[in-house]
Amino acid sequence: MQASSLALALTYWLHMLATVLWLGSLSALAVLVLPAARRRLDASAYAALLEDLQERLQPLAWLSLAVLAATGMFQMSAHPRYSGFLAIENAWAVAILIKHLFVGGMVLLSAYNTWGLLPQLRRMAILRASGKPLDETQLAQIQRRERLLLTLLLISSVLVLAFTALARAVS
Repeated sequence: MQASSLALALTYWLHMLATVLWLGSLSALAVLVLPAARRRLDASAYAALLEDLQERLQPLAWLSLAVLAATGMFQMSAHPRYSGFLAIENAWAVAILIKHLFVGGMVLLSAYNTWGLLPQLRRMAILRASGKPLDETQLAQIQRRERLLLTLLLISSVLVLAFTALARAVS
């Protein structure tokens, strides 16, 4: 096996690993963990869980995104159908462009989740756990945003995988 083939295989593996870590943790969080936690945990335990999840998952998610960006650029530049930045000359390039638009949207949504929504939810949970009065309307609004955000991230991740499969099929 040539060194370039080995490097490409390594980038494929790292890209798939980062995809599984990022999208797998997102899916597990949205579909399993947070809905069950909201139903089963008291306010104090829920606040602690949110803090632990953010501490553990956010660095993993951002590391995964960095690995995806680096390995994706390497893979794309090595692909025989790649003609240059924003050169949309074939079905593969269209599928890759659409995939990257969804990934960009996911990065923006994840940034809002990391630095906007999760801190608000954590603050509300801490207030509730300490027995302080909450604006229930505001809490419900934040929780609706959380569900919408997670739904958008899940739909986007499914579409990213679909456009990846399409790009591979038309290669």
